[in-house]
Amino acid sequence: MSESQTPESRWFTYDIVAEDPTTHARAGVLHTPHGDIPTPIFMPVGTKATVKGILPSQLERLGAKIILANTYHLANRPGEDLVAEMGGLHEFMRWRGPILTDSGGFQVFSHGEFTRLTNDGVEFRTVDYDGQHVFWTPEKNMEIAQKLGADIVMQLDQCPGYPSPRPFVERAVELSSMWAERCFRAHTRTDQALFGIVQGGMDLDLRLRSLRHLEECGDFPGYGIGGYSVGEDHETMFESLAPLASEYMPKGKPRYLMGVGNPTTLVHGVECGIDMFDCVLPTRTARMGSAFSSEGRLNFRNARFTHDHGPIDPDCTCPVCTGGYTRAYIHHLVKQKEMVGSILLSLHNVYYLLELMRRARQAIVEHRYGQFVSEWDQLPAAKDW
Repeated sequence: MSESQTPESRWFTYDIVAEDPTTHARAGVLHTPHGDIPTPIFMPVGTKATVKGILPSQLERLGAKIILANTYHLANRPGEDLVAEMGGLHEFMRWRGPILTDSGGFQVFSHGEFTRLTNDGVEFRTVDYDGQHVFWTPEKNMEIAQKLGADIVMQLDQCPGYPSPRPFVERAVELSSMWAERCFRAHTRTDQALFGIVQGGMDLDLRLRSLRHLEECGDFPGYGIGGYSVGEDHETMFESLAPLASEYMPKGKPRYLMGVGNPTTLVHGVECGIDMFDCVLPTRTARMGSAFSSEGRLNFRNARFTHDHGPIDPDCTCPVCTGGYTRAYIHHLVKQKEMVGSILLSLHNVYYLLELMRRARQAIVEHRYGQFVSEWDQLPAAKDW
């Protein structure tokens, strides 16, 4: 093993099994200690060690292969030491498959005026919990991540919003790069993969600068792409994301587009070579009474569903759509703010994105992903952003 290689690189390998001839889409398998992950994949988000409204056994039946949890929130409640005492996240939340934890950096920097940034780390107030002052260094962040025990963890980084002045984005790239190197040195758990994160806003040259810094740090088993879906429109995102993913990201490593989850962005993300996605969108929109569907986004607060005998989506094979639950019933639950409405819509929405990625993968394997994208773009379902 060379000096730049990590011990975990023996645990976490990525095999590309098919590449589409007309796009940059690829199908692969990411191997982890808790199971193999077929890509492209959507990863449901369980911020506080639970995907809201869905049991782990239900997620498994829906076809989820990997789920997320959040370092910031779990460090606050119940605390990383308690999670470690309980056997780590897998035992704590009773999920048998792979888990990814993000660094919590996005949540920290969303505190705005309650955040103070230095080269050493970030000081912040936990205003959404007990208001205490906390100082995170990259080393502290890695300590927390290793105690939580997920299969994949992310470096501590700074995620600039959109729009941001170029000097601010440049500074975020520099800081994230320094922190990546420190995270790389501090991370010692060999049954856990540490991914670096490419930042740089909407500027491709800054994205490439960030990527070069990460590659110089060492042999990261995979790469996150952060700082998208932070206020920009769909077209602006892909101006830099498409060339970054298709031309410059390392071919033999998984590419994870962080925090993106609307169906059309997933379809076009796969087209330019993205392998992994996550977002709270399917469960968050469910709690607002909305569903993904072949007709586009449906709002079940709308009175037009009052007497509708049909399923959420007649083209969907999820347990809700095939289980006899009518649009009229969902409408009633949503209007009455019954939790079962949110649960049923969450089950449907998570399944919808998992199934979309299963279909995408099959299209790549069959060398027809270009056709898949063209057909998707003509569907009512595509108008979802």
